[in-house]
Amino acid sequence: MNESKELQLQTGPYRTTFIGTEIIRESTPQEWEIYGEILRRVDEAKQWAIGDWLKDGKRHYGDGLYQKAAGILGCAEGDLRNMKYIAEQFQLSVRTDKLSWRHHYEVASLKTIKETEKGKLQLSDETDYEKIKEFLNKAEKEKLSVRDLRLIVSQHKEQQQEYIRLANAPEKYSIVYADPPWKYISGDQHTDTEQETVIGSHYKQMTIDELCAMPIKQMIYDNSILFLWVTAPLLEECFDLIRAWGFKYKTGMVWDKVKHNVGHKVSIRHEHLLICERGQMPDIHELVDSVYSEERTEHSKKPEYFRELIDKLYPIGKRIEIFARGKLPENWDTWGDEAE
Repeated sequence: MNESKELQLQTGPYRTTFIGTEIIRESTPQEWEIYGEILRRVDEAKQWAIGDWLKDGKRHYGDGLYQKAAGILGCAEGDLRNMKYIAEQFQLSVRTDKLSWRHHYEVASLKTIKETEKGKLQLSDETDYEKIKEFLNKAEKEKLSVRDLRLIVSQHKEQQQEYIRLANAPEKYSIVYADPPWKYISGDQHTDTEQETVIGSHYKQMTIDELCAMPIKQMIYDNSILFLWVTAPLLEECFDLIRAWGFKYKTGMVWDKVKHNVGHKVSIRHEHLLICERGQMPDIHELVDSVYSEERTEHSKKPEYFRELIDKLYPIGKRIEIFARGKLPENWDTWGDEAE
């Protein structure tokens, strides 16, 4: 067995040893730049390498692994545990050299949600590799800093806790009123770049998949009703959401905003309020006009007329407004970043 402790690292004209870099031959400008990039990333590679080394060392030293490794490396045992944990969470095939070790560290703690034997939801011990991959791809594509990625992960965990809280609520709802922050995609048939900028500046948008994943089905009675706002360009996609939330489309109303607005192919001055049902709700004995006209005011704010109409048509039943904005009447529960 070779007991040599000589560092063996050679790239092009450079050979790195424990005491410096030996220049074997004359370098080109490109070789010099490449080697500089390698030196910059040595620390990143070191954390991955130590983690993999610790994984292997577990079979030699068992519970004494970290004490032994700390003596060799001069590192704190807590840091070594983190390096091993990250190495275990990410196999070599999953790691990306386009992002730092710290980027991987920020997403490693993401867990899936599971249902208990009693039908309650809670965070599981199972790593959410699908969400990890999604966030790493986003960080790479958008060149997110570690701090930006940490914020996204934190927001996701908060949303998970809210999801669990709502799903485990002891009382359920028979009336749901929702004005989702639909995500418009730049360049498709729904909008253009200018519109996306306008819409995106008002509230955090959610994709169809994110909206469908909300625990609305767990929050509602078998007999319940949904009043769902949707704009004309997203009318087709919204039916996936209706089904995911456990409802069936029945009919709808139209809000005539009076003022014209931006749009694709036509200037949109209306918005749909779809009425969807789960099970069998009481019949409505007073038919109201399906079109209501009121001049729009601030962005996304809906006329109070519609909430008051819901109260009139369905005076009995626990009710909640999803993505509520502002202060609501006392008989309404609220959910949303802008609720008061």
